[in-house]
Amino acid sequence: MTEDPKAPAVPAILGDVAHLGRRVPGIEMFTLFSFVPVPVLALGCLFGSFFLWIALIWMVVGMPLLDRLMRRAAPDAPEGADFADADILLITLAVAHFALLALLLVAVTGMTGLGIVERIAAFLACGLFIGQVSGATAHELIHRADRRLFQLGEWIYISLLYGQHVSAHRLVHHPLVGTRADPNTAVLGESFWAYLGQVWPAEFRAGWRAEQALPADARPKVPAYAVYLAGGLGFVLLIWIVFGLIGLGAYLLLCLFAQMQILLVDYVQHYGLERRRLGEGYEPVGAGHSWDAPGPVSALWMLNAPRHSDHHAHPARPYPNLALGDVHAPGRAILPFSLPVMSVIALSPRLWHRMMDRRVRALRSRQAAAWPPAESRPPVESRAAS
Repeated sequence: MTEDPKAPAVPAILGDVAHLGRRVPGIEMFTLFSFVPVPVLALGCLFGSFFLWIALIWMVVGMPLLDRLMRRAAPDAPEGADFADADILLITLAVAHFALLALLLVAVTGMTGLGIVERIAAFLACGLFIGQVSGATAHELIHRADRRLFQLGEWIYISLLYGQHVSAHRLVHHPLVGTRADPNTAVLGESFWAYLGQVWPAEFRAGWRAEQALPADARPKVPAYAVYLAGGLGFVLLIWIVFGLIGLGAYLLLCLFAQMQILLVDYVQHYGLERRRLGEGYEPVGAGHSWDAPGPVSALWMLNAPRHSDHHAHPARPYPNLALGDVHAPGRAILPFSLPVMSVIALSPRLWHRMMDRRVRALRSRQAAAWPPAESRPPVESRAAS
């Protein structure tokens, strides 16, 4: 039997792991860090503690520690590099999301014989994966031009009772990021908890208005919000019928946990960053309008989501091609720790503001020195008024 010359040998993959931060990661590296946890989580849901604690320790301690020890980001892919299997990994992760969701509900309702502590561990471990990896997968898919891929990402969000994010993210957040009209851009001094209380309803309304404003020939045959609401209700009823009230309660908590993680990422990645007003509009989105994080391990885990400024500059660019660029450039917004770590820090407003507010002000000063004075902008009282 001949060996496939295209298949990466195990020693080569291990060599890439040993040199994270020195080589451009291929799809096998994204697969290793984002998909390999899936079978570990599945085994944890079936057999309990050992696998669950491995997964939790890796996600909570292992990844942040490796990011901190390595420090150096992986190099950017060459311009125009072709990652032929990039969408295959997204499809695989999407299928894994739905399988893991079902398996978690089987576990937390006691069907696999797990004890109470093990069920809580399964919920936390699978919930972290779903919030961070499934969320990143859905985000990538809704930016794909292929309608089938788009709908796959849409249904991941719907399964988390968060279908509105599909419309609000594409039609509101991207064109209006860094302005007070974007519900998902947190303003300087705003805590995550204040942000969380406002962003969900404001995002719902903004996405609805954006869908209604689309030209008639650009609207889907079935209104988007009808799909979100009917699909979400369908998941609720199906889970209630199959798993009972305990399963439904666990599912609703999981959706809350996943949505909270997705919103934490939005909060962290745009906190305090503003685009200057230019005439009737705003300056183009650039590297100073999203907080990036160089950590190589969390980038592989979250499909390069920490390279967020390049995503806003090139929304259709596939995740392996997202560039970090020069992190030392004067106008760059670079987080002090990896994106998952900063999301945890954001849960403590006092610690968050002590760490980030001075960075926002320093960045604004550097940007102001590099640009002529911006036109003044009238304040917006709240997201509900935007």
